[in-house]
Amino acid sequence: MLKRTSLYAAHQKQGGKLIEFGGWEMPVQYTSITDEHLTVRSAAGIFDISHMGEVTVSGAGAEAFLNSVLTNDIRKLVSGEGQYTLMCHERGGVIDDLYAYKLSDGVYFLIINASRIEPDVAWLQAQAAKFTGGELKLTDASHQYDAIAVQGPRVQEFINIVIPGASISAMRVNAVTDLKKNQIGGFKFGNQSVLVSRTGYTGEDGFEIVSSEATILELWDKFISVGQPFGLKPAGLGARDTLRTEVCYPLYGHELDENTTPIEAGVGFFVALDKGEFNGRAVLAEQKANGTKKKCIAFKMTDKSAPPRPQYPIWINGEQVGEVVSGTQSPSLNVGIGMGYVPAKLAKVDTKIEIEIRGKRFAAVIVKKPIFKK
Repeated sequence: MLKRTSLYAAHQKQGGKLIEFGGWEMPVQYTSITDEHLTVRSAAGIFDISHMGEVTVSGAGAEAFLNSVLTNDIRKLVSGEGQYTLMCHERGGVIDDLYAYKLSDGVYFLIINASRIEPDVAWLQAQAAKFTGGELKLTDASHQYDAIAVQGPRVQEFINIVIPGASISAMRVNAVTDLKKNQIGGFKFGNQSVLVSRTGYTGEDGFEIVSSEATILELWDKFISVGQPFGLKPAGLGARDTLRTEVCYPLYGHELDENTTPIEAGVGFFVALDKGEFNGRAVLAEQKANGTKKKCIAFKMTDKSAPPRPQYPIWINGEQVGEVVSGTQSPSLNVGIGMGYVPAKLAKVDTKIEIEIRGKRFAAVIVKKPIFKK
């Protein structure tokens, strides 16, 4: 039985086409992927992200614990700040990529991938059982929260109308739009509390809002009515995928998995080797110093072809050398694009490659990330 978010009826009402995703029944599109994608790039889109997981970590030992299980340096955060980070096992492979927010001293809020909630929580609990660095409380709060993302250049023109007033917790600001990138604040929406962060998964400016089911339902309707004059439309998982692929944001199960390290995936910037010991550090330090065998590349098709898709073979000089992990038709560039893994020695920008699509090979070229730039 597929799980449904509290917005399921709203998606039906708005004509959303629903599909299975990570055990959830979610909208893939409403009008079309291209229309929704271009709307987010030029105006504003609203996404249901209630399927994502939430974990709270608190106590005197919370900071030290998170620094031992995550790759980024949690000590850099002041209350009301967040950071992108990864959770690795001892061999350096990625268990999940996530956002970690510091709400106040000793209180942290993690947003994890929908398909990884159970393995993540089990792994964190196993690590917590071994932790001796102070009091620690770890809670899977996924069932307590729903979430939406409003993304696009025009969101800042109307979000203060939907959620008016100053923050009441975390980052103290006079209005939602005073939050800077990666900051999070607690705000009032009616009588309810909402957490608003200036983050997202599209390459556009925007905000992610976490609250109770009932409040998210109200917020969705309010955003739709207030945002429509500014061009806001509901957007599905299809546009979310094309948007993140254009800016080369990794997706767990594609660019990232337990057999791939952050260094191989090209997200080594979020690995703080100088912070002391953490899970997977030895392997990641060795790879950073000596290089990796494989590397995640971005590419653009140079031949006219059907869109490249995951698991399509990548060829260089007549030899199959790797495979596509994310591929699509870019609505912004009107060309096939993607990411894939090839041997590190072949991963240079401007290298001519071929993508095998339905048994035929089509020309492409390795490009610098991100593929799409504003």
